[in-house]
Amino acid sequence: MKANRMEAFSDGVLAIIITIMVLEFKVPEGHDWYALSELGPKILSYIFSFVYVGIYWNNHHHLLHMVRMMNGRLMWINLLLLFWLSLVPFTTAWMGESHFAATPTALYGIILLLAAFSYWLLQHAIIKQHSGDSSFVLAMGKDWKGKLSPLLYLIAALTAYVSPWISGFFFVLVAMIWFLPDKRIEHALRGH
Repeated sequence: MKANRMEAFSDGVLAIIITIMVLEFKVPEGHDWYALSELGPKILSYIFSFVYVGIYWNNHHHLLHMVRMMNGRLMWINLLLLFWLSLVPFTTAWMGESHFAATPTALYGIILLLAAFSYWLLQHAIIKQHSGDSSFVLAMGKDWKGKLSPLLYLIAALTAYVSPWISGFFFVLVAMIWFLPDKRIEHALRGH
């Protein structure tokens, strides 16, 4: 199987995840701006998650361009990543409904941590396929974003019990780090 089939499947799953998140919004009871403002926590949690799913979609797209040959291992690791991302709508809704209560916010951080770990596994499985290309492996080995993000997600999950604002800071920080696609992949692709 070619990687474009896995990419198309993943794109479909990520589109469904975004659709499910937006379907969580119910029309407000009232007909003024105040009625809409009542949805504030839900809208904010949706924005967080939309940005995160978009970041995963963008970086996943770049990463799959590195795949020379598809195998069952890559497919299963990709499914693991999609599994954790498919839980984002649930944690997004719970976090918004609870107005960023500690446990839903902590669970959101844990789900993002597990998705980041799965992405790391997928990335390393792809790097293993390129083990004969030392310049490629060297370029991909400098992964400060991939090493820092899980730590920040863990901190966000733990600080949810101190303050949701502190957790939110770490969620925004990780999103800012990953907002631009991984330049290592672009450089490695240009080199081949």
